[in-house]
Amino acid sequence: MAKVLRDLWILTESGTTVYSRVIDPRVNPQLFGALMSALNTFAEKLTEEGMSNFELSQIRFSIVKRNKFLFVASSSNKIKAKKIFSELRDISDKFFELYPEETLKKWDSDVGLFETFKNVIRDSLEDNMK
Repeated sequence: MAKVLRDLWILTESGTTVYSRVIDPRVNPQLFGALMSALNTFAEKLTEEGMSNFELSQIRFSIVKRNKFLFVASSSNKIKAKKIFSELRDISDKFFELYPEETLKKWDSDVGLFETFKNVIRDSLEDNMK
């Protein structure tokens, strides 16, 4: 697939950011993870499904929930949501292939375990902000 995602965060349901690739250095991955987790929990109280996306100015944030993880990506709001969700599902598939359930059950909360994930998803992320 084409490089359609600008930023990517992978969070636990509790808000710990286990992986992030963020272009803007002002965005703190752990604070963003806590915010997204809180927003998702709030949205789940209002609706059964929770939140799937929201927009700020020209940027769309899309969320895929799988196996107690949130996969959050930012992209241009000009890109079709269907394409973004497809890319996020592909990324989540790769994540769970590289880190199977047995590995995640033994995980000791050291996010360094997920450092090499960037090599697997390089083709999904934009190189820089345009």
